[in-house]
Amino acid sequence: MIDVSSLSKSYGKKRVVDELSFTVAPGTVTGFLGPNGAGKTTTLRMLLGLTRPDAGTALIEGRPYHEHPDPLRVVGALLDARWAHPKRSARAHLEWLAAANRIERRRVGEVLEQVGLTAVADRPAGTFSLGMAQRIGLAVALLGEPRVLVLDEPVNGLDPEGIAWMRGMIRAQAAEGRTVLVSSHLLAEMALTADHVVVIGQGRLIAQHSVEELTAQAADQAEPPVVLVRADDPARLRAALAEGGATVEDAGPPALLVRGLSSEEIGRLALRAGIALFELTPRRATVEDAFLRLTSQAVEFRGDVRA
Repeated sequence: MIDVSSLSKSYGKKRVVDELSFTVAPGTVTGFLGPNGAGKTTTLRMLLGLTRPDAGTALIEGRPYHEHPDPLRVVGALLDARWAHPKRSARAHLEWLAAANRIERRRVGEVLEQVGLTAVADRPAGTFSLGMAQRIGLAVALLGEPRVLVLDEPVNGLDPEGIAWMRGMIRAQAAEGRTVLVSSHLLAEMALTADHVVVIGQGRLIAQHSVEELTAQAADQAEPPVVLVRADDPARLRAALAEGGATVEDAGPPALLVRGLSSEEIGRLALRAGIALFELTPRRATVEDAFLRLTSQAVEFRGDVRA
C-alpha cells in the first residue's frame, strides 16, 4: 500500500508538488501520469526518501521509506536505469546490493534469469544499451522480493518485444499481490498496462480513476462524436451526410470520418439513400484523449504546431 497525503515541495518560489494526495492499492498496477514539469519525479523521490518534503507524508505500508529496517525487501524502485557503475558487471552490481541488504546470493541468479540477462551478466554495465540497463534496474527492484514496486519510465529504450515483455512482467507482479506504481509518458502503453491512473498537473492531483472510468468520462465529454464509415459509394454518402448536417473528412478510400451524427443516424441515412455500408465504427475515447483533456490547463511547456 502506498499512501501520499497532503504532500508539498517547493524549490525557491516554485511550488513543485502542491498538497498532493493519492493512494495505490495492492494487487493493481497504477499509472502515474502528468505532463513534463508536473512533479512526478519529485513525488517519487519524496516517496523513496531521496527528497525531503516541506509538508505532508508519503508512506509505504504505513511508514516512511527510511523507517523500514530492510527497505529493499519492502519496496523495489527503478528511477535511473544508468546508475550501475559502468565498469562493474551486472552480476557484480547485484551481488554487492544483495550482500549489503542481507539478501541470499541465489537471488542474483534468479533475477538475472527473470529479466533475461543471464547470458550477458558478466559484461560491464557500461557496454549495455539503455534497454538492457532498464533490465538491470528492474532486476535490482526485484532483488529483495519486495511487496511494493515503484518504476519511473521503465520501458524507455526498450524495443517492441521488450516493451511487451516489461508489460507482462509488471502485470505479473501485481497479479501476485504487489503494489505497483508506474510513471510513464507512453499513454497507449499505460492503457494496456495499468488498472488505475493518478493524473497530476503543476504538482496537484487532477484525477484518480480506473482506466475504464477515465476513458468513459472522455467519451461522454467528446464533442462531436466521430464515426469511421466505409461504403460502396463514398462520394454519394459524403453528399448525403453533408446534407444531414455532418462534417466529413476522408480517411483513405473508401473510408470517411464523420462528425456530428451518431452511428444510428448515419446508418438510417445510408439506408434511405440506398448506400451499402461496410463499416460503421464509433471512435472510442482513449487514455490519451482523457489525459489531454484533463491536463490542457496544466501544461508548462507548450509548442506551436504552426512553427
